[in-house]
Amino acid sequence: QRVLDKAQSAALEHEGCVHIDDALLDEVTALVEWPVPVVGSFADHFLELPSEVLISTLQEHQRYFPIHKKDGGLTNKFITTSNLESTDPEQVRLGNERVVLPRLSDAAFFWEQDLKHAPESLIPALDLVVYQQGLGSLKDKSERVAELGGVIAESLIESCFDVQRAALLSKTDLVTEMVGEFPDLQGRMGFYYASHAGEKAEVAEAINEQYLPRYAGDALPATSDGQALSIADRLDTLAGIFALGKRPSGSKDPFALRRLALGLVRILIEAQIDINLIDAIEQALRLQPVDAKPETAGELYEFIIDRLKACLLYT
Repeated sequence: QRVLDKAQSAALEHEGCVHIDDALLDEVTALVEWPVPVVGSFADHFLELPSEVLISTLQEHQRYFPIHKKDGGLTNKFITTSNLESTDPEQVRLGNERVVLPRLSDAAFFWEQDLKHAPESLIPALDLVVYQQGLGSLKDKSERVAELGGVIAESLIESCFDVQRAALLSKTDLVTEMVGEFPDLQGRMGFYYASHAGEKAEVAEAINEQYLPRYAGDALPATSDGQALSIADRLDTLAGIFALGKRPSGSKDPFALRRLALGLVRILIEAQIDINLIDAIEQALRLQPVDAKPETAGELYEFIIDRLKACLLYT
């Protein structure tokens, strides 16, 4: 509470609001015994970067708290938490500003380089990245999701073109410089790059929403295109891993399939989407490059229904 109060007070002195991430707050609390906030700044031109890039740089790499303007936009200031009352706080401030500069410069370089390549031009590079042994490359997965997403989209919206286009481009940001350095920005950077390349707003937003929900309580895809893409992507992953015979057992779930299935259930229920789940599972299994056992479709269906039971029991 002391770390939080001091950070908020420091931000108010600079006419801003501190951006608090609960996990970072816990980490900073564990790192210091006598918290003293120090406000630093960086050059204004870095504010041209997407706000998510700045926040990730400051939080993940430096353990700094960003400062927002009262109207919501980011400022060029941040708060670091010192572990003592320094006799020369100015040197502490300058030292932290000096350390963050190379990180921000790298991010700006990655942004500039990535914008030179339209997402469509990166599709061939996906063929060089193995998605999962036995299931082909990321390009193979994108093509499967595009076909499955088109089938699902037909039951949700009039046209399936935007979903299929978004699926083909959905993983291209994984081979960009920015996501290579900031993997937590996958999907979001795909949105920015697709928008910059002139893709339709519906396509860009579906790319942005493809991983939602990422964890329990996370937001769901808000658009029909995003919902169809997220459902198709989850079903493809579930079908592929089940077809390989690597379903979760006991407490072991290395592919986080339970979380994927629970997210799928949430989308179907909360967005009130009516699809024939068994048909969708069978279609996803047919698209896999490995032959699944005849009983796999039923096993996967029961696995998803078990998540539904858990969802209904504990919510």
